[in-house]
Amino acid sequence: MIELHLPPLRPQQYALFEERQRFNVWVCHRRFGKTVLALELLIRDAFCHAERSPRFAYLAPLYRQGKVIAWDLLKHMTKDIRGTKHNEAELRVDLMGDRRIQIFGADNPDALRGLYFDGAVFDEYAQMRPRIWSEVVRPALADRQGWATFIGTPMGHNHFYDLYQQAQGDAGWHTACYRASDTGILPQDELDAARQVMAPEQYAQEFECSFESALVGSYYGAYLDTAREEQRITRVPHDPSVPVHVAFDLGVSDATAIWFLQVVGRMIHVIDYLEASDHGLEWYAKVIKEKPYTLGRVYWPHDIMARDFSSDGRTRFALAESLGLKPGVVVPQGSVADGIAAVRMLFPRFVFDQERCHEGLQALAAYRREWSETRKDWTDHPLHDWASHAADALRTFAIGYQEQETVQVHSPTRLAGTMPTGLRQGFWFR
Repeated sequence: MIELHLPPLRPQQYALFEERQRFNVWVCHRRFGKTVLALELLIRDAFCHAERSPRFAYLAPLYRQGKVIAWDLLKHMTKDIRGTKHNEAELRVDLMGDRRIQIFGADNPDALRGLYFDGAVFDEYAQMRPRIWSEVVRPALADRQGWATFIGTPMGHNHFYDLYQQAQGDAGWHTACYRASDTGILPQDELDAARQVMAPEQYAQEFECSFESALVGSYYGAYLDTAREEQRITRVPHDPSVPVHVAFDLGVSDATAIWFLQVVGRMIHVIDYLEASDHGLEWYAKVIKEKPYTLGRVYWPHDIMARDFSSDGRTRFALAESLGLKPGVVVPQGSVADGIAAVRMLFPRFVFDQERCHEGLQALAAYRREWSETRKDWTDHPLHDWASHAADALRTFAIGYQEQETVQVHSPTRLAGTMPTGLRQGFWFR
């Protein structure tokens, strides 16, 4: 018998604990106690699970968030359990009987590959890359028939919203929504004080769990709303008579994002989107060639000119051209603010395919400024998370497309070498 001395659950938390199914989606206001509930689920199940060597995962949007928010709390909650060992390097708690709870960051899906889990909690799933569930964690639950719980606060109509809607009424799924005005966890005077200093949409999102409020700090949220109102997020068929331009954001240790676009009159049809990780340029070239598109220009970020040591020291640009990804336009490195302004300038001309670009559209909606806890205000630069890759790729296209008239044409020999300093004054095109 193991006696667990865990923090007492609030009535609302206890209700969730009792009513949960194999899969759960819980929408909860700020200060509800989501992290405490998540860790208590993992600890209790670690000792109640019938499988041998049970494994459980707590996922935060970023690894450093998991370390700051959950690690100290997990250590505190397990410190008095006999036989417990804490692995600081791996943010892992080893319990007696080869039971294990580990903290992961959704920003590093590779750390999860090849593992099995008996249970997993996604804390603030709205801030994670959507594919972390379907491509990484869901398969890891299969052989042990493990459970998963998604818990967090809304961030507009993104993948958390989609999952919450889909789960309602599905067998084996449990959903719940707890608003601050209903739970009584926070005193009314505290809510009133928060309402006075927060934007209405921010308060509605954070404390009243509103999915309808615009994402605060979003760069493109209003532009996407306008596109929907004007029916520019719809079904956009591929026109075989028009070349398809592609725009990259290159990932080294994270994801690579690619937009596929056709210029039709004054409108720009965004017909497809691809995002993947753990692949080289050869894989992306193969996927692009397999699509039924006539390749137009390939817009590259400036780091395409870096040398690829896996290909005899050639630049990645030279490798890409040898794989058929040409003609290439290398977009010079500029300020992020100018790039965002370029995307906003083109937004009224964008028409997105709502199905093939679904993941990219979710990322654009989630792309937002970073919040400074020190200043209690929004910073002037974007938050780098899973949404950055799609936004950076579209920014590459916007800058390159708007400045085509200033393209400078240079010889293949010079272009394939090291990027000259003069690149910042124009575009290298071949």
